[in-house]
Amino acid sequence: MAAFKRKRGSGSGAGKQAKKVKFAENATGKQTAKPGQASEKEHNIPAPVSRGKWKNKERVLVFSSRGINFRTRHLMQDLRTMMPHTKADTKMDRKDKLFVVNEVCEIKNCNKCIFFEAKKKQDLYMWISNVPHGPSAKFLVQNVHTLAELKMTGNCLKGSRPLLSFDPTFEKEPHYALLKELFIQTFSTPQYHPKSQPFVDHILTFTIADNRIWFRNYQIIEEDGSLVEIGPRFVLNLIKIFQGSFGGATLYENPRYQSPNMHRRMIRLATAARLKEKQQVKELQKMKKSEPKVKEKEDPTQDVFVTPAEEKPSDIQLVAPEPKPVKKKKNKEFKRQRQLKQKRF
Repeated sequence: MAAFKRKRGSGSGAGKQAKKVKFAENATGKQTAKPGQASEKEHNIPAPVSRGKWKNKERVLVFSSRGINFRTRHLMQDLRTMMPHTKADTKMDRKDKLFVVNEVCEIKNCNKCIFFEAKKKQDLYMWISNVPHGPSAKFLVQNVHTLAELKMTGNCLKGSRPLLSFDPTFEKEPHYALLKELFIQTFSTPQYHPKSQPFVDHILTFTIADNRIWFRNYQIIEEDGSLVEIGPRFVLNLIKIFQGSFGGATLYENPRYQSPNMHRRMIRLATAARLKEKQQVKELQKMKKSEPKVKEKEDPTQDVFVTPAEEKPSDIQLVAPEPKPVKKKKNKEFKRQRQLKQKRF
């Protein structure tokens, strides 16, 4: 016969009132419990707070495609550590279509998905989707810094529930409001999750700056309520929002988005333009040096304001001048000796 599995919070203490324990003082001054006697000093033991009802059963599948680098692998591991309601899976082949992810989520019994897609071994894209009906959003991940390389001083309890902080811009535009709800359902840890801890000691912030979403993770310090960054950190550049999960009609497309291929092409064109300009300057200098010099015509009005200089004598002295007589310098030492002799006599 299988053992009876007791549900959390289903015991007798979950729905009953708090028990009252009565204490009485002995002759020695110590308190002893006497259940039958009434005493003036009574202490109430409160009932347990957690009733263990896990209602919001959000499960997030976090995995990636083949071809990711080490930084993406560490970022994916940091997200799994930070979010206790996640599940892992093997890497997906790059030849498979994206709608296969819906089947993988169904097999893993997950209703949310964070999928990292790598292209050209240097570009990283992140999909956040509500499986299987959608919506889903595709982002370009930039400026990735993991926990291992940041070495921040902050720290939080593993499995603790976070506070989500959003920029006020999320309330002003409709596509940001949709992303806010998607982030809340994906990154927030459900209450009474079996792997979570009943503590709130860190904050996940989503800030909009330069038309991008900046993700940061901070620890809440109990002493003064200040924040210390933990990590990881990354920047999400929105590309498109789809109606379905990993496809469907396009609800929003970012007009300011520039693909990494176009960005690299613009950098190459700017470098080539600078080199071409330098080469043209060198060729012009060579042409100027090779051209024959053309004499300019004399301007008759050029010497109007020129004043004539004084005429110099035309006689040239051919004989060297006689040397000047040199005066002989008297020896100072003999002069001092004479003065001393005169003083003696």
